Amino acid sequence: MKTRKTVKSICILLLLAGGAAAGGAEESLRTDINPAMLYYQAFLVAPEPMSQADDEYLGTKEGRRWKLPERYGKIAAGYDDQFKLVRQAAHSTAPCDWGLDMSAGPATLLPHLARVKAVAQAARVRVRWELQQGRQAEARDDLLAALALARNVSHGGLLISTLVQGAAEAILCSVVAENFGQFSPETLKELAEGFDAAPARGTVAGCIPLEKTLCLDFLVREIQKIEKANAGDDAKVMAVLHDGLFKGLLEPEQDANAAATSGKPGQTNSWERFAQAAGGTSQGVIKLILDLEAMDQKLGALMSLPYADFENQMKAFRVEIQESPNPLVPLMVPQWERAHRREFRIQVYLAMMRAAVEYKLHGDSGFLSVADPCGQGPFGIRRFVLQGVDRGFQLTSALDAKDSKSFIFVEKDGPPFRVSGPFVGQAIE
Repeated sequence: MKTRKTVKSICILLLLAGGAAAGGAEESLRTDINPAMLYYQAFLVAPEPMSQADDEYLGTKEGRRWKLPERYGKIAAGYDDQFKLVRQAAHSTAPCDWGLDMSAGPATLLPHLARVKAVAQAARVRVRWELQQGRQAEARDDLLAALALARNVSHGGLLISTLVQGAAEAILCSVVAENFGQFSPETLKELAEGFDAAPARGTVAGCIPLEKTLCLDFLVREIQKIEKANAGDDAKVMAVLHDGLFKGLLEPEQDANAAATSGKPGQTNSWERFAQAAGGTSQGVIKLILDLEAMDQKLGALMSLPYADFENQMKAFRVEIQESPNPLVPLMVPQWERAHRREFRIQVYLAMMRAAVEYKLHGDSGFLSVADPCGQGPFGIRRFVLQGVDRGFQLTSALDAKDSKSFIFVEKDGPPFRVSGPFVGQAIE
């Protein structure tokens, strides 16, 4: 306690001596610090999770209305230190390097990913409270800082990090939609400009090179180590592979699902089929792994296509996957397609937010200036009426996804409803 008082006294003296210079403290913040360093610090100063009662309240009917009870002011303020650092990181001009050691391959620890989503969720509470207090600039800055974090987490090219980026972006787009009518036109304009100026998005296609190194090259290196440790005994090598590297991936209990994926009755992704395809040798296993590189190249080309072209060419690619003699193909390739479909969904959400802002600022002409990334023109638009009351407007995409192609932008407070997802437009009871 004595040390803390001494430090506090020194700080007070420095503040007094600084005089007028204190007003420029924010402008003098360093912008050359690795953003990841600031983010790690921000994660450390995060407050304790809110109580179960408070958390549950936010999911209730009353908790979804715009006005929060006074006790949430204290909860929102509890994140002040964290968001100071997150905001500072958003202004950094240095590259974001998370300092990850990938030598462990697929077992690389990524403890920061869950914290990124937590920051986006905290932004939801803070923005609602700040808007309720008329603090438009603070709401804007918190949203844009959380967005910069979401974008920066994808830097490095890991697929799971890029998926977390998308999850955080979806949360932040929902925050804008849920509170749309509370933002002033000026703040909406600044938000749109801030989204455009945010760090570049990581893409699923951009993850393929690192994932190849992280997974395929790692597997080959591990197999070669096992071969060296069991020189001259390939049967032992194959046994070690079955019980080690491939354990759980090619097991009999997955046979039914694998047969359904391959479309070939009687063919499975069991170890027996895999070993047979490899010619019963560890070198054959390595060849099956290396053969996946050709699929990765085709995937990279596919994922650079516009939505309509991707859909058309993916049909033929699925046939190729089903007919592949390599048992690893139907296991590895579909995850990339699923990830890319999530990417299209987030692209739609971001474009919808831009279209909603343009509609608010410039009417029909502004709305028509924003194209649906998955369509041939603008989004579909209609007024949204709940229980006889016009509450806002609903945008709909040509995206072929029944549960994630619409977003409702709320312009008037009232009984809460789902703004997106499979139950979009349904009242929350």
